Amino acid sequence: MLRIRLARTGAKKKASYRVVVIDRERARDGRFVEIVGHYNPRKNPPELVLKRERVQHWVNQGAQPSETVQSFLKKAAAPPG
Repeated sequence: MLRIRLARTGAKKKASYRVVVIDRERARDGRFVEIVGHYNPRKNPPELVLKRERVQHWVNQGAQPSETVQSFLKKAAAPPG
């Protein structure tokens, strides 16, 4: 089963994350199927970039978003303001 979740990148104490489609059984930073975005919590405000059409494609194929990615999707879908 596929998951859409975060994979950590960056140096020690300077984390940034890729939003990836990956098999549920693989390690956090293991081999992924596709990168569908990135998240940088160190910027002010935190930077989140998602390829919405690719995320939707993988959800339609049965991929389950993690809790964190699910919250990102809700925030991205909410109207600004």
